[in-house]
Amino acid sequence: MDTNIIELPVICTRGMLVFPGHDTAIDVGRSFSLKAIDDAVDMYDSHILFVSQIHPLEEEISIDTIYKVGTACSVVRKVKKDNHGTIKLTVAGEKRAKIHSFYEKDGCYYAKVEYLEDVFGDENEETALVRKITEQMQFINRTAGLFPRELFANISQGLSASELADAIGHYMNIDLNERQKILDEADVNKRLLLVLACMQKEKTINEIESTINDKVKKSIDENQKEFYLRERLRAIKEELGDTPNGEDEVDQIRKKIKENPYPQNIKDKLIEELQRYEMMPASSPEANVVRNYIDWVLKLPWWEQTDDNEDIVDVEKILDDDHFGLEKPKERIVEHLAVKQMTQSLNAPIICLVGPPGTGKTSLAKSIAHALGRKFIKASLGGVTDESEIRGHRRTYLGSMPGRIIQGMKKAGVVNPVFLLDEIDKMSSDYKGDPTSAMLEVLDPEQNSMFSDNFIEEPYDLSKVLFIATANDLGSIPGPLRDRLEVIELSSYTEQEKVQIARNHLIKKQLKNHGLTAEQFTISDETVLYVIQHYTREAGVRQLERLIASLCRKAVLKILKDKAANVDVKIEDLQEYLGKAPFDHTKKLKDNQIGVVTGLAWTQFGGDILPIEVNHFPGSGKFNVTGQLGDVMKESASIALDYMKANAAKYGLSKEDFENQDIHIHVPEGAVKKDGPSAGVTLTTALYSSFTKKAVKNDVAMTGEITLTGEVLPIGGLKEKSISAHRSGISTIIIPKDNEKDIDDIPESVKKELTIIVADHIDTVLKHAIV
Repeated sequence: MDTNIIELPVICTRGMLVFPGHDTAIDVGRSFSLKAIDDAVDMYDSHILFVSQIHPLEEEISIDTIYKVGTACSVVRKVKKDNHGTIKLTVAGEKRAKIHSFYEKDGCYYAKVEYLEDVFGDENEETALVRKITEQMQFINRTAGLFPRELFANISQGLSASELADAIGHYMNIDLNERQKILDEADVNKRLLLVLACMQKEKTINEIESTINDKVKKSIDENQKEFYLRERLRAIKEELGDTPNGEDEVDQIRKKIKENPYPQNIKDKLIEELQRYEMMPASSPEANVVRNYIDWVLKLPWWEQTDDNEDIVDVEKILDDDHFGLEKPKERIVEHLAVKQMTQSLNAPIICLVGPPGTGKTSLAKSIAHALGRKFIKASLGGVTDESEIRGHRRTYLGSMPGRIIQGMKKAGVVNPVFLLDEIDKMSSDYKGDPTSAMLEVLDPEQNSMFSDNFIEEPYDLSKVLFIATANDLGSIPGPLRDRLEVIELSSYTEQEKVQIARNHLIKKQLKNHGLTAEQFTISDETVLYVIQHYTREAGVRQLERLIASLCRKAVLKILKDKAANVDVKIEDLQEYLGKAPFDHTKKLKDNQIGVVTGLAWTQFGGDILPIEVNHFPGSGKFNVTGQLGDVMKESASIALDYMKANAAKYGLSKEDFENQDIHIHVPEGAVKKDGPSAGVTLTTALYSSFTKKAVKNDVAMTGEITLTGEVLPIGGLKEKSISAHRSGISTIIIPKDNEKDIDDIPESVKKELTIIVADHIDTVLKHAIV
């Protein structure tokens, strides 16, 4: 290995260079740059490499986006500048360094570099160049005052030619590429020649500016301000020989503003910014900022829109073809279209689809856009913690840009797209602000017609956008934001619905993806149902689709390897193709038992039945609850026990039954956490059965919250719980009376095979549950 090659942490600068022999201060805020400073101080004796990006605004950093020569520096001082992590860093340039390799490691950029030593040429040529440069410095200082007096004093005291060239490169206000050429050059005489060329160019520009000013002053009246500015610009272009044959860039922009129906306030803002842009030098960083702003505002849709598909029957057909079930969201979209047709004007609703993963929230939003004939845009909000991600950055910051809403609108190109705000419940706040608060204005139909983005600065109308948000958990969305959303809940699919979805959508999609025809790959509904029951445990169909894709891959391999004409997947083939079944739904109890009651539970994968066991034995009245139960479920157990104690006489029990007995309540599958109040009636029934020695019917399952007075309170997830009971072979379920209104949500195929008993008191439960 070459011993002259060393490793240094790297800071990539934007639009600035550090020259050897000079101290430079810079604000550092990017995370990988802050990590580079820490590594330099901790592990590299405060040595660090400064290298400039070729394009300052480019975010992507690689060996191809940076210059190949930088400056090895030592850290002089670092001072925390603000609460956003930015620091003020002062470094001393030491040596030129040529980059041999560039890579990322542990969140920081590093480079293998070789120090470039000065190469000296003819001494007489060097002396002549230094003398000529000194003359040019004195001339430039008389007109521009670029160089400090200390530099002239150092020259008289014997400043070396190499140091002189670097000093002028440091102080001269020239283009970044020109400065980089000076930094690249190790040959001192060649470097002096580059510096002299830049100084002569600066001198020429100063002379031309003086000539232009004289011409302009003679040709116009001083009161004609606008004419004066245009004449000055024309004279500059004449001197540079840069007069275009047709309309120039600024005139083309001005024409575009005049001919298109931009709102008047936008036209006024664009004209104002255009006038500023005309007066700025092309090399000015501010000119790039203004030009970028004008481009953004021009390219945003201000009046362009697509026409909605107003055929309600056609919209319904498209939605039904794309998705099985999901009646409520589809009905809401059709209602919106109908009212819009009737009134000819309607602000778009803010819809929030809430449901478990894999239930079709995102695909439904795409289907809505397809049905309405609108453009579809998606913004993923998971993990967004910075308010500027929504509202954009102010133009005072380097590299500023609009927020995700405005970026999405530019991408859509119309004012009325379907805009999907995915995972809105995954946003969170930190020291950079609260993005959920910024979303309040976006998602308020009364306010979003005047949405304010920090970058655009002018109000933007979002009232025609059909916003559709998605979330897994409504409880994670702050109250004020949730209040602005029209919530539509997507519950988990029944097994029968999953079979239909697989048959009508998933299998067709995977056949196409794997190049198979319906004749080459067949699978019966019974086999699909077996896959659903024994190979998946989910509310949606995402894992089911993966398993179907796996079966398709096996089929492709068999067709190509074994020359099979057709692969028909049967239940007995599944273990060969997919391995052993990992899941088996809980089955009902085999016999009527004392102290064991079947409860109904809701999980994120749907519903399940939950046996609860109670045992008691001689002791001192201790009460033990096991099975990884949450606080709410433990409270339910305590309530159930206290109710039985308080009503002991009513149920033929004595006080001594509780005082001289230890009671143990256990909920099987102890490795799984369980919580919620809906096991109250199940716990009470199990206690009653255990103490009275009366068995509980094995084909009865129940759910409901219990109070200290024995009343049965309503619960949630009745649809999922009923489906799980039916699947497990239960014939009768007992539910709270207040949940009677939810019976209509239970699928007909389940409802007709279940006996549903409603109860408002525990006595009703006991009457139907005890043998």
